[in-house]
Amino acid sequence: MNLTRGSALRPLARALTDERAEPVLLFVEGAAGEGKSHLLRALAGLPGTAHAVRVRWGCGAGAGPPGEDGNRQAPTLWLVDDVHRADEAELRWLRRVLGGLERGSAAAVAYRPEELPVPGLPLGGPPMTYPSRLTVLRHRLAPWDEERVHRAAAEALDGSCTPEAARRLYELTAGVPQVVVDLLAVLRERHPAITGTAAEVEAAGVPTRLAELVLSRTHALSPEHRPVVWAAAVLGAPVPRDELIAVSGLGAAAGTGALLRALETAALAEPTEGRYGFAVPLAAPAVRACVPGPVRQDLHGRAAAVLRRRQPVPWADVAEHHRAAGETRSWLAAVEKAAAAEAAAGRHQPAITLLERTLATPGLPPQSRARLAPLLARSAVTGLRSDQTVEVLAQIVRDASLPPAVRGELRLDLGLMLANQMGRGPEGRQVLELAAAELCEVRPVLAARAMAALSSTFVPGNHIEADREWMARAVTLTDAGEDEAMRTAVLANRADLALSCADPGAWDLVGELSGKDTDPACARQAARGLCNAANSAVWLGFHDRAEDLLAEGLELAARSGAPYLEHTALGARLLQEWWTGQWTGLAERCEDFVEATADMPFLASDAYVVRGLLALAQGDWGEAGPWLSQRGTTRPENLPVPLAATAGGAAIRLALARQEVDAAADRARAAWTALAEKGVWTWGHELLPWAVEAVARAGDTTAAHAMIRAFSQGLDGRDAPAPQASLLWGRAVLTETEALAGEERGGLPRAAEFYREAAAAYGVMPHPYSRALTAEGAARCVLMAAEADTRTAGEGGDTAVSQGPVSDGLSTLSAVAELETCARTFTELGAVWDAARVRALLRTQRPVKKGRPPGRPSHADELSPREAEVSQLAVSGLTNREIAATLHLSPRTVEQHIARAMRKTGALSRRDLARRLATAPAPQVLEGASPDAEHNRRPGAEIAQR
Repeated sequence: MNLTRGSALRPLARALTDERAEPVLLFVEGAAGEGKSHLLRALAGLPGTAHAVRVRWGCGAGAGPPGEDGNRQAPTLWLVDDVHRADEAELRWLRRVLGGLERGSAAAVAYRPEELPVPGLPLGGPPMTYPSRLTVLRHRLAPWDEERVHRAAAEALDGSCTPEAARRLYELTAGVPQVVVDLLAVLRERHPAITGTAAEVEAAGVPTRLAELVLSRTHALSPEHRPVVWAAAVLGAPVPRDELIAVSGLGAAAGTGALLRALETAALAEPTEGRYGFAVPLAAPAVRACVPGPVRQDLHGRAAAVLRRRQPVPWADVAEHHRAAGETRSWLAAVEKAAAAEAAAGRHQPAITLLERTLATPGLPPQSRARLAPLLARSAVTGLRSDQTVEVLAQIVRDASLPPAVRGELRLDLGLMLANQMGRGPEGRQVLELAAAELCEVRPVLAARAMAALSSTFVPGNHIEADREWMARAVTLTDAGEDEAMRTAVLANRADLALSCADPGAWDLVGELSGKDTDPACARQAARGLCNAANSAVWLGFHDRAEDLLAEGLELAARSGAPYLEHTALGARLLQEWWTGQWTGLAERCEDFVEATADMPFLASDAYVVRGLLALAQGDWGEAGPWLSQRGTTRPENLPVPLAATAGGAAIRLALARQEVDAAADRARAAWTALAEKGVWTWGHELLPWAVEAVARAGDTTAAHAMIRAFSQGLDGRDAPAPQASLLWGRAVLTETEALAGEERGGLPRAAEFYREAAAAYGVMPHPYSRALTAEGAARCVLMAAEADTRTAGEGGDTAVSQGPVSDGLSTLSAVAELETCARTFTELGAVWDAARVRALLRTQRPVKKGRPPGRPSHADELSPREAEVSQLAVSGLTNREIAATLHLSPRTVEQHIARAMRKTGALSRRDLARRLATAPAPQVLEGASPDAEHNRRPGAEIAQR
């Protein structure tokens, strides 16, 4: 604490350091717990003259005032605490000491202003006459602000405190430092350790120090005055005078007198003008717990009556007071009104919490459950936290006394939550099928909603033709009705079905959703449709359209109070950023998204997959697998179909990179079977190239051709840029693999052409990463074809190497130039592994620079380009064998490079090497060619590293 910075504290410090300075008296006032004693202890350490004396005294201790002992003859710092507790003798002594302060002396006198016997007069009456030479100052301590509370919580709980929890901590303690510290001590000692939620802060209870203070102040009041404090405890928050007195039941005159007395004794305070309650909100439960039961019930009953007169009525508070008063019928009626009001305002989470708590109450009348459960289900479908709701609804739908229409509606919403928020798609589909059957006769409009939900192409299970049949039945039912909100709901699913399959006319259906935002119910369904359409557009490669749809859908979802829809759109944005090359900070954004949805990890499925794709490209293979498998939070068979296919493709690529061909082929067959069972081929564009390569390299070219054929037929006549580009890529991979297996030179130019067409298609979307991968493939095939020409010419005695075209428009020179472009793209994206692989291929084509002396160049104590490259891959997580496969080196050579890098940097381990490389300048790794013998391998001979 820098005590000399405050304007009131500087004169105090100045007086002590100069024996000729005029004396200073500083009054320090602050409520209980605001840090007066802490400040006095800090003032005791102020620098002073060599002979300065410190005298510390706490009033009210019963020992009488200290003797002066001639201290007035030397510069003295008097530190007097708790003046509000001083008796007459102590006050007389204090007046005499303060009035006689000599030059070079100072005094700090601390007190609680709310407990002074004479308000505003810390030294009692009559007012003291201060000597003219004495400088008199006043310093008012203040509570901590929310930021300071958050810092204290982070320090005390080792960072285990969310902003939400810190905000609640600040609200309950009003920022009073001692209360904050005491409550944090309680939280710190909890077992199991807290995770940092607001609920845990609320459950911590009232710290002992605060409870004893507020209870002692309440007990100090006469019995006829205490009801006003009890009323404040029951109400919890500060309220106007008339409301407080009405709840106390004392009447106007008696109530006003009681309030005045409570304010005088600091039992109550006026935190904001005209509103009365506890200075620290956390004090209320301590007092409330000590109010006799029958009295407390009466207070709650009057509180409910008082709050019902407010406009708007705070129905959630009214409901809680009716419940505490034992007024069950009024409680349930208020709960229904509160939930309806919250949902109408788009605040679904408070409604869910209130209804969950109510429906979990034992002995609730069946008719009340039938009225409240649908409200819970409707809010939960658009909210975020649904685990407890699912449990509650699953129990309720088993109630045989429920009317069939109510049970069917509940089952509908339960199925939607299982399939959407909870990621239990197959189970949700079963529940939705039951709901459709139950509702078809009694509520055909809701049956149409269930049928439309069963048409989702994202949910694994039904084949696409079954999805289309469900949609046809839903459209028939809605066309027969006049419910515009349900028409919009079915339209949203119809547009999603058509667009995800790239059906003709899909965009016309999406266009019908725009503008349906006048009615709140229609707006919510339109927001769902637009967000889903944006997601499908991202997958198909329509990124400009996707961006427009994301903006419109997010705005409408926020306006409609649908946080689940907002999160699905935000997940689609992460995929959009991955494919369009917006990788800077993307890993952190994915991890933040995962953390923000920790209670419902299925919502973060997009973030998990994108984070895994990044780890793979960056060479962090140890992390790639766990991210791609959702870190165990969601079973792979429950993932949305496109995410499962994409994660499968990445896992296959990882196995191929590790040269685990058989394992890659097994994964490919399993992932392909799941995609074929769904029949939505547009979802497989991130799976096809890797699946084809895996089975072809395992020797099953028949299966590879079947994959290409099925995918091609599935895309016939459909406008799907990303899947169409993937089909070209898959054909290129299969052609290249077959050419290498049979050493057929004619296949390589055809493969290069397919790769080149795919790269051009990816460049248009744009997909810079896929474009670089396919352009690399084209260049690799050209170089392999040229090498085959060279060998053929050599066998015939002609050793000249042609630099002419090998494929239409491609030559070895242009292939090298293309590889340089790919290396730059990978480097700019941050794809460390890909960049290293391409540079390794480039080194096989670069001639040794003229004029360079034979042997290896000397790099003294600096890392050579090769050492830097190997080290970068090593610290990213690759093993020596994986690095060797990537760079066409032997594992022994890799080991030597890493050893030299560690010696030159002084690193003690690979982890330490990562830290040192982060601060070292990066050498140029594209210049010149390596003389290593390993680099003279045939380019592309091992396509497993792609």
